[in-house]
Amino acid sequence: MIHHFNGEAWKNYNRVHPQFSIKPRNICVGLYTNEFNPFRISDAPYSYWLMIFTVYNLPSQMCMMLKFMFLSIVIFDFNSVCRNMEVCLRLLIDELK
Repeated sequence: MIHHFNGEAWKNYNRVHPQFSIKPRNICVGLYTNEFNPFRISDAPYSYWLMIFTVYNLPSQMCMMLKFMFLSIVIFDFNSVCRNMEVCLRLLIDELK
């Protein structure tokens, strides 16, 4: 495994957008999502979706530590998250901007 910073996609992004990579205040984040069923009932009609941010500008040993991961949204879902995820993420994107 390699750190995202050493990957080809990151290097290509820095070549295409050099004005973004030279400013130290700009950060790159990763958004992770996962379905979570709190009661471990496989046929439950509901679940939660967790949206977790991590900062990729940190060194590789710090990037995936829990203290640098931020729970940003918890979406309560009645099996409709695929249709409504954009609505929930819109608020998060507006807040980040």
